[in-house]
Amino acid sequence: MEYQESFINYLRYEKRTSPHTVVAYKKDLDQFVCFITEMVGEFDVNKVDSKLVRTWIVSLMEKQLSPRSVNRKVSTVKAFFRFLMKEKIVETNPAVNLPLPKVRKKLPGFVEEESLHHLLDDGFFPGDFRGVRDKLIVALLYATGIRLAELMQLKGSSFDTKNYLIKVLGKRQKERIIPYPREMNNLLFEYLEIRNREIGYFPDILLVTEKGKPVYEKLIYRVVKKSLEYVTSFEQKSPHVIRHSYATHLLNKGADLNAVKELLGHSSLAATQIYTHTTFEKLHDIYKQAHPRG
Repeated sequence: MEYQESFINYLRYEKRTSPHTVVAYKKDLDQFVCFITEMVGEFDVNKVDSKLVRTWIVSLMEKQLSPRSVNRKVSTVKAFFRFLMKEKIVETNPAVNLPLPKVRKKLPGFVEEESLHHLLDDGFFPGDFRGVRDKLIVALLYATGIRLAELMQLKGSSFDTKNYLIKVLGKRQKERIIPYPREMNNLLFEYLEIRNREIGYFPDILLVTEKGKPVYEKLIYRVVKKSLEYVTSFEQKSPHVIRHSYATHLLNKGADLNAVKELLGHSSLAATQIYTHTTFEKLHDIYKQAHPRG
């Protein structure tokens, strides 16, 4: 138990891993520890070998877990033993070089540009506090491509309204600056005015509930799902789908891949390149429709 706690604290305080990811790591690690304990009667990090880890992987696959889920859980165990090697508690990592189920590359889904313009421009949101706040949530996600956790951390001071820039604190506490459309200021000022008048002044948080509490994940998911239902039949309706839409629309308009990488806060270009597949598919469809021999 001591080693697991040390690992989680390492992720939380040294690696500055996001709280959501830390919770997922802890859950995966707890499941692994329980499995090993049931198998051999105890969990001793120095007695865990590749054979035991392989048996655990097989058990996960027998439970019909998706290849993506199995790979994520194995990644957690790999990271745990890397940490133990770093601390000189174990000499080898039993979770490396094991055969894993192949993950089928899933292209990110996105909402059409016209649908999002329709949603934000054509009166779907009422003019009361909740309506203005909900519109600001959707508008910020689409205008900047920020993550859910980044959206929840925004303050009024995050905005440079003169230069139309927003300062975002991303993964591992990395700060980045993102431009936003000029018309966003009108919506931002409208929200701040109605919030300060009806709910209260909050210097340390931008988005709040009607009771003056910071917005939470489920609320934002609910807002996005309800809003997208007005304009699209696309099955997935989440903040991340709006982020996918932001990236795809930028690339469709000819944005440089490296620039999109910086805007999204990706640590490597490989994470951004997945959006080019969606773009190429769209270009292929246009070609088939437009070319005489398409």
